[in-house]
Amino acid sequence: MAPARHVIVAGAGIAGLTAALALARAGIRVTVFEQAEKLEEAGAGLQLSPNASRVLIALGLRERLASVAVTPQAIRVMSGGSAREIVRIPLGDEAERRYGAPYWSIHRGDLQSALADAVRSEIDVALKLGVRVEDFAAHVKGVSVVARQGTQVRNERGIALIGADGIWSNVAARLRRQQPPTFRHRTAWRALVSADAVPAEFRQPLVHLWLGHDAHLVHYPVKAGKLINIVGIVHDEWNEIGWSAAGDRIEILRHFSRLTWSEKARALISIPDRWLKWALYDRKDPFRGTRLPVTLIGDAAHPMLPFLAQGAGMAIEDAAVIADMLCKYLDDPSDAVRAYEGARWHRTARAQQFSRRQDRIYGLTGPEAFVRNLAMRAMGGEKLRARYDWLYSWRPPERYSA
Repeated sequence: MAPARHVIVAGAGIAGLTAALALARAGIRVTVFEQAEKLEEAGAGLQLSPNASRVLIALGLRERLASVAVTPQAIRVMSGGSAREIVRIPLGDEAERRYGAPYWSIHRGDLQSALADAVRSEIDVALKLGVRVEDFAAHVKGVSVVARQGTQVRNERGIALIGADGIWSNVAARLRRQQPPTFRHRTAWRALVSADAVPAEFRQPLVHLWLGHDAHLVHYPVKAGKLINIVGIVHDEWNEIGWSAAGDRIEILRHFSRLTWSEKARALISIPDRWLKWALYDRKDPFRGTRLPVTLIGDAAHPMLPFLAQGAGMAIEDAAVIADMLCKYLDDPSDAVRAYEGARWHRTARAQQFSRRQDRIYGLTGPEAFVRNLAMRAMGGEKLRARYDWLYSWRPPERYSA
């Protein structure tokens, strides 16, 4: 492949691997630099709504992902205080008929592994582990990237650089175009437990969402139903950077006080022996670029709170759009990345704003929470799901549409 058709991607997470695969399927050579020495099953569960799953299916991953994912039949919204069901938002086959693609819950490691295996099978992708992108310089023929592998310095040239290196992106820092992410006074706790360890009602193919005092709880099956992913999000001032700080079960139970939370919810939280936690950050607006052939995707471009379950979804959408634009504007990569940013800005900004709004709704207490629950029950699951039509009905560029 000619050097003029070479793109460099910083980061081999979901965003970077999806972009590399999409670019390679369009005939563009890709080098992916990942600073980790090996790709591990980092993180826990995530939800892939139809806007994201249809891109992955178009890239040929349906069979692989369906074998390890779970198709939730509904989102079951629960009262944290009473443990009573408020409403069910239908998913399953009905959602696939409505949106044209499935809604899956999946372990992040299973998704990353599927993407990595697909990338490794592409002759036009070179995946380089243990390599960190440190700097870059734009020139008339594209961009030169300086990367470090141990004590060795590497130089790579391409027509464009895509920063897919997460919320604390080194590529973003070199662009000097963004404010640092903002701490939102929330901490997320996560754990994985065997499905056999939880009550039978929580093994069902459902996303359970508990709304309660000063916190909320989400859990759903992953690993083809063998494990249950549990996430608790609480108000907190702990704000260390990172994804995997050790958490103590006694500490998280303090946030789910027996004075305001049902024993059924507390019993579920008491099951895991091991908890990990991370502080929640986002940025007010998505990235706006320069005139350089350099751009950002995923959390590097638009970190958002998890209340819309769209971190992975937006990253996958980004990957399809940036790949399509680089194909359309191959002779002018700077125009390609500007077209990508223009196509993505308003949608990702809306997702960020919606996530913050969900945070406020989930966090209501007292009489306001009572009114919220009554309103959700009165609307019913069908109407509540329709509020997400703008999100789930998104279609990628034709070449990446299943």
